[in-house]
Amino acid sequence: MTLAVQHSYLGSFLRKAETRTLTTGIVGLGYVGLPLAQLFTSQGFRVVGFDVDDVKIQKLKRCVSYIGHIPASAIREMQRDDRFVAVTDFSQISSVDTISICVPTPLDKAKQPDLTAVRQTAESLAPYLRPGQLVILESTTYPGTTSEIVLPILEKSGLKVGEEFFLGYSPEREDPANPHFTARTIPKVVGANDPNSRKALESFYGAIFDHVVPVSSCEAAEMAKVLENIYRSVNIALVNELKLLCQRMNLNIWEIIEAAKTKPFGFQAFYPGPGLGGHCIPIDPFYLSWKAREFDFTTRFIELAGEINTNMPYEVVNRVSEALAVHGLCLNGAKVLVLGLAYKKNVDDCRESPSVKILKILSERGAKASYFDPHVRNYTSHRYGRLPGTEIPALDADALAQHDATLILTDHDAFDYDQIVQASKLVIDTRNATAKVANGREKIVFA
Repeated sequence: MTLAVQHSYLGSFLRKAETRTLTTGIVGLGYVGLPLAQLFTSQGFRVVGFDVDDVKIQKLKRCVSYIGHIPASAIREMQRDDRFVAVTDFSQISSVDTISICVPTPLDKAKQPDLTAVRQTAESLAPYLRPGQLVILESTTYPGTTSEIVLPILEKSGLKVGEEFFLGYSPEREDPANPHFTARTIPKVVGANDPNSRKALESFYGAIFDHVVPVSSCEAAEMAKVLENIYRSVNIALVNELKLLCQRMNLNIWEIIEAAKTKPFGFQAFYPGPGLGGHCIPIDPFYLSWKAREFDFTTRFIELAGEINTNMPYEVVNRVSEALAVHGLCLNGAKVLVLGLAYKKNVDDCRESPSVKILKILSERGAKASYFDPHVRNYTSHRYGRLPGTEIPALDADALAQHDATLILTDHDAFDYDQIVQASKLVIDTRNATAKVANGREKIVFA
């Protein structure tokens, strides 16, 4: 292939990016892919969304949302003027100019990286890859995934990277329910391993995001994302461990954090909880720990943090048992109402939520557990199946009074904490959600 032809692919791509005439493809229409599709359409790009789950595709066609913070009205707006279509047919990959891969990267039962979805996606793309396309892996993973796993599969197409197609990595930084940032305003890290791919990647995302942060390689971009989440994991583990110490010392960890964060430099507040949730923080550190073994390196900080955070649901259940014992009750047979299934406040996302694990532990220890979350209804866990316990239809004074203890695991704003404390016999608070409750504080135990 002549140099002129190679440059024509890049030049054509750059012109389309500049004029916003690219057709963008997104593989995986979940908590990452669907918001990305919403952003792309809002910036004037036509989007083709791909997903193997036909239930999702049919819902989108009917303008039905399956993600809490994306209303049906937003999906209708996305589909106006045919700017967004959702399909299961991967042969349509050849019709798009960019392909953003936003598929799950979970851990298996042994906490080893499970890149099945990434591999299967790459295999699905390769037969339909055509010259001039840009492929971007957005799924969080260990350094080396793009070049060691995705690239060899795509090269089965017979096309050469950096000349006939372009490849890069750009980690998602979605933070649902954060009022301070939108998808567009969060800086976008991008990395590629050849100059043409780098130009294509920066040009495309530069047309969409307010600020693009280029790094030297796919591996650097992959490591940047893992570092962000490991930083949070280690610091959360620190405050979780300090919380357990403060409980023994009869000190309030939240009061101490609030005092410490008044220092205007050298301190960033992290807060304890019942365990880690969401797709990133509980999982990503283990990806790097696994990869580090290839280099005969032990990530001791990461593994210690993982040990502490993984143990927190058990510590919470122990705290519930202790609080019940003070009132002459045994956890075995006690009625415990769990408030909150989502992993963080004001969202419907239950991925890796500690609430699910805590319900399982409560059930194993003989508690009669019930649960309620205003953002999550009829939830079934991929790992545990149907949740242990009983979902109550509504949260009212009668429901609270019928239980021996109320366990707050997610501090949703929709909860009336004054009512919760007033109507409950005992409240175990893992989030400091009851901090502003004035009456009935003798009922509250922090965990």
